[in-house]
Amino acid sequence: MSRDPKSLIRIAREAGTDVHPEPLDLGARVRELRKERDWTLEQAARQAGLARSTLSKIENGQMSPTYEALKKLAVGLQISVPQLFTPPQREQVNGRLAVTKSGEGQSQVTVTYEHELLAETLTKKQMLPYRARVRARSMDEFDGWVRHDGEEFLYVLTGVVRLYTEFYEPIEMRRGDSAYYDATMGHNVVSVSDEDAMILWVTSLA
Repeated sequence: MSRDPKSLIRIAREAGTDVHPEPLDLGARVRELRKERDWTLEQAARQAGLARSTLSKIENGQMSPTYEALKKLAVGLQISVPQLFTPPQREQVNGRLAVTKSGEGQSQVTVTYEHELLAETLTKKQMLPYRARVRARSMDEFDGWVRHDGEEFLYVLTGVVRLYTEFYEPIEMRRGDSAYYDATMGHNVVSVSDEDAMILWVTSLA
């Protein structure tokens, strides 16, 4: 069982042992900064005014750059020299969690679907998950295509559905089948089994 890192630090201090952060890997830091900009070795070397082979050796820890080379790297990456030695700030983990027990989601009923919104207690979500009972049996039951921003993931829980999209032939999907698609493209889902099909939908909000 792993210990809480805070507990480890406290134990080390009580034992009179200094706790030092891991030394920064300059080569890995330079590579990370380059990849953040989607630059190839050639592009980054050209921006910094260094030979490609020199930059490659720096990234792979095969040579220690001179201060002049560090200045060129910083200028090429449009950062200060100290930032080359500063680990990137990671987003703080906020530990958000929402549990929705079966049947306890927020219900929204329409002519074609019965939606059960999940994790509705969380605000500023990146995704909108919901379970849906597909009541529609024909495209005629819809008032045109459904379209909205973002991307969407569909997973069939029970029954058989037919996924209609604006640019593709209809796709029949059974339990365990899934689809991921651009939600700005017109789309509708109908149940083609005797019973209403159940599906899980996850829509991106970002």
